[in-house]
Amino acid sequence: MNEAAKGVAAMVAACTIWGLSPLYYKMLAHIPPIEILAHRTLWSMLFFAGVLLLQSRLGELRRALGGVRAAVIIGFAALMISTNWFIFIMSIQIGKATEASMGYYLFPLVAVVIGMVAFGEKLGRAQAVAVALAAMAVALLTYGLGVAPWIALILSISFGMYGLVKKYISVGPVVSVTGEVLLLSPIALLVLWFVHTGGDGGGAFGTSVSDSALLAFSGPLTGTPLILFSYATRRVRMATVGLVQYLNPTLQFFCAVIVFGEPFGTWHAAAFALIWTALAIYSFTALRAERAARRARVSSSAVATGVR
Repeated sequence: MNEAAKGVAAMVAACTIWGLSPLYYKMLAHIPPIEILAHRTLWSMLFFAGVLLLQSRLGELRRALGGVRAAVIIGFAALMISTNWFIFIMSIQIGKATEASMGYYLFPLVAVVIGMVAFGEKLGRAQAVAVALAAMAVALLTYGLGVAPWIALILSISFGMYGLVKKYISVGPVVSVTGEVLLLSPIALLVLWFVHTGGDGGGAFGTSVSDSALLAFSGPLTGTPLILFSYATRRVRMATVGLVQYLNPTLQFFCAVIVFGEPFGTWHAAAFALIWTALAIYSFTALRAERAARRARVSSSAVATGVR
C-alpha cells in the first residue's frame, strides 16, 4: 500500500470513529455531561502525555506553553474545544444527535464565513451560493420547528473558532491538544471533586466496572482519531481530506435517525437537503480549484525544467 492509500485509510478510520462516537456517549447517558467532559479531559491528557512521552516530545509541550501569548492562544482553543465537546455530549443525551450532525455538516461553510471575517478572504460565486443555502436551511428549520437549531450553530461556530485559533499555534496537533487538555485539567479535577464529595450520591467512576471502563476509554477515543487524522493530512490532498470528512456527520446522522430513532420530519428533510446541496457545490468548487492549482504547479515545474 502506497503512502496516499495509507493516508486515505487513516482518514476513513478517524472519521468512522468520530462518526460512531454517539453510540459510545449514548451508553453513558445516565451520567451528567459535565462529569463525562471532566473525565474526557483528564483521560485525554493522560493519553496524549503518554504518546508524547513515548515519542520523547514532552519538551515540545513545555515550549508550547512557555510564553504568555502562546498559553493564552492555547487556552482559548481549549475553551472552544471544551464547549464543542460538552454540547456534543449533551446533544446525544437529550435526543438531539440529528441536530449535532447538522452542526458538523455546517462547519465547512461556517469556516468559509470565518475566513472572510477574520482574514478578509473573498467568497467566490459558488461559495457565496453555498453559504446562502446553508443560511436558508437554518432559517427554514427555525421557522418550521419554532426554535433555532442552537446545538448545530454552537457546534459549528465553536469548531470553526477552534480551527481559526489553531492557525496561530505553531506546534503540531498532538502537542497543542495536549496543552489544551492540560490547561483544562485543573477545572476537570475541581468538577470531579465536587461530584464525588457533594451532589446526589457521588460520581459514576468507581461505582461499576462498566462505567469506570467506559469513562477511562474516553482518552483513547479522543486521541486515536486525532493521531490518525494528523497522519492522513500529511499524506493525502486537502480536497480528499475535506470530502472524506463528511463521513463523520453522515455516520452521526445514521446513528441519530436509524439507531436512536430520533424524529426526522419534513422540515428536517428540507433543511438537510439545502445543506447537502450547499456542500456539493462547495466540494465541487474546492476540487476544481485544487485541480487547477495542481495543473499550474505542473506547468510551472515543466517551464522551470525547460529553462534549466
